[in-house]
Amino acid sequence: MGSRLFVGNLPYSATDDSLMSAFEKFGSVKDCRIIIDRETGKSKGYGFIEMASDEEAAKAVVGMNATEMDGRKIGVSEARPRAEKPTGQGGKNW
Repeated sequence: MGSRLFVGNLPYSATDDSLMSAFEKFGSVKDCRIIIDRETGKSKGYGFIEMASDEEAAKAVVGMNATEMDGRKIGVSEARPRAEKPTGQGGKNW
């Protein structure tokens, strides 16, 4: 398991700080980011956590998956690598 985790079904009231606080009980959090919609500036309801080690990440998945955060049951799993986006002809992304 990698040390980067996906956290889904986050409450829209969650912040980077509140998410980090929830995961710190499982070890050192290197990075925490809730994904924000560019147009509205509001949370998209998911984010990513990077723990300091694979072992801490595994503990966080077991300890946090299917728990409630501000009334919503969150899902925590290992983050998959980002898919490469194909570019259009000539390197332009139409």
